[in-house]
Order: sequence, then structure tokens, then C-alpha cells
Amino acid sequence: MPARLVCCGLTTLDVTQVVDRLPGADEKVVADGLDVTFGGPAANAAAVAAGLGVPTTLVTAIGSGALADVARAGLAAAGVDVVDLVPDVAGVLPVSTVLVTRATGERAVVSVNGARVPRLPTPGADVVTGAGALLVDGHHAGAAAVLAGAARDAGVPVLLDGGSWKPSTPELLAVVDLAVLSADFAVPGRAVRDERAVDALLDEVAAQGPRFVARSAGAGPVRVRRAAADGPPVRSWVAPVAVPPGEVVDTLGAGDVLHGAMAAALARGADPLDALGEGVRRATTSVRHPGARGWLAALAEGGPAAG
Repeated sequence: MPARLVCCGLTTLDVTQVVDRLPGADEKVVADGLDVTFGGPAANAAAVAAGLGVPTTLVTAIGSGALADVARAGLAAAGVDVVDLVPDVAGVLPVSTVLVTRATGERAVVSVNGARVPRLPTPGADVVTGAGALLVDGHHAGAAAVLAGAARDAGVPVLLDGGSWKPSTPELLAVVDLAVLSADFAVPGRAVRDERAVDALLDEVAAQGPRFVARSAGAGPVRVRRAAADGPPVRSWVAPVAVPPGEVVDTLGAGDVLHGAMAAALARGADPLDALGEGVRRATTSVRHPGARGWLAALAEGGPAAG
């Protein structure tokens, strides 16, 4: 049987426009690029893994209605199997508005995330049966905790995409094996301003459960803390290849690419550090293409993203 990945978390509908600059107060700017497709950390990660050839199931909340139909069709086209926890509930799919600045590829995002999603039913633990890895993104935490507990019981590694601190984060950290945090992730009341503070953050997160904790830093090196069999933890860096500013097309979803590619590698049995390196490499490639998944088209065609 091929390796299989399960992702649990947020799906959104993303309306992305490319602009020369962000508008100021009471100002209108004209966009010359528009894309409407699914997004969300877990959904993007699932599509990345599927694009890399790993059969992937996404446990999420999409619901019913015209917008839900667009997201569901996009996920099907990306090769992702979907377990929708609220298939008959209308109006639950979050919509994100994304403005991408052409010259830098930087993004500005406005989203309601999972605020419109009702209390979700509990997914069946059999969803993770036969999986090689489980990725959770911190959204739909109740469903994620159930699947993470089942995965741990089955010896399946659980990876947390730690985009930001949420009220449910401690509960999830207690049942995940690996946590890869974004540069925006911080424990409430604790600023992260220097390398010492980064190490302290990794230590604090590791104390709540994960044996492997890393923190990305945009285009900078990813700091890693790995538990040792005995003695102090092992600390290291994973440095991405530098991308010249003129080659950066869009940073949208680079973190989702990192997590999706890392989770795909874990599902195939890779060592966590090697899997992180794969995620960093794919994320670096992705910023040369539009959107979180634009690079997958080049990959399918055997272009530069295939390297």
C-alpha cells in the first residue's frame, strides 16, 4: 500500500488579487490579477501532499452552498479525498480576501477563519487507519484532538502546523509528536525578539508534548529543537536556499507548502529532520510561482519545481 496522509483542519475560499500596492484608507486600487479557489492551512497542505504523489484525505468543514461547491470541486481536482464533517450545513465556509503586492510577492489577508463553523461532530477514529502521518493545523481542534489521539495510539506521527497560538493549542500540543511553528507563533505574554527567545519558545512548546519542535522565519533559517534519548535537547538550523528578490512572485501559502511537503515525507517514513528539509526546499520553490499551489503545475510538467 502507498503511504497515505490525513490532514485535519481549515478549508477556506480564497479570493486573491494582485496589486501594485495596498490601498490606503478610503482608497480604491485596481487589481490586474484575480484567482478564486480553495485555501486554508490544512487544505493547502493536503493539496501539496497529493501533488507530491501521496494519497491524502482532508477532514474539514465545507458545508453546502455555491461557495462550498467551488471549494469542494477544487479539492477534488487537486486529488484530495474529503471528509466533510458538516456536509449539509449552509454558510459555514470561511472566505479569505488576499492582496498580493506584485513587486515583492508579500500578502495581506483578511479572513474569518473558522469563526462561522458550528460545533463539529466527532470524526471516526478509523479515518487514520493505515495512515503514515497526520497533520493538524490548530483549527477544528475537537476533531483534530480525536484523530491525533487515535493516531498516537496506532504509532502514527502527528504534525502540528502552528500558525498562531489558539485557546485549544495546549490541548493539541499534548497529543502531537512534532510541531512546526510560524514566525508569528508566540505564547501569550511572551515576546520573541531574539535567538535566545526563540530557543525558550521551543523549550516551552516541547515541554507540553512534542519531541520535535521547529520555528520558521520567512526566508530565514528554521530553528529546530529535537529531544535526545538522554541529555539535553539537540538544537540545529535548516537554512533555505536564498531566492533573489526579483524572483519572488508570491509568498502566499509558503508555510502551508512547508507543512504539506513535510507531512508527505513523514507519511513516506522519512526522519523528521529530513522531512523538514524537504518541506523547506519545496516552500522555497513555491515563492517563485503564484499562489500556494502554482509551483505544482511546473512540477507536474517536469519544470523547475521538479528539482
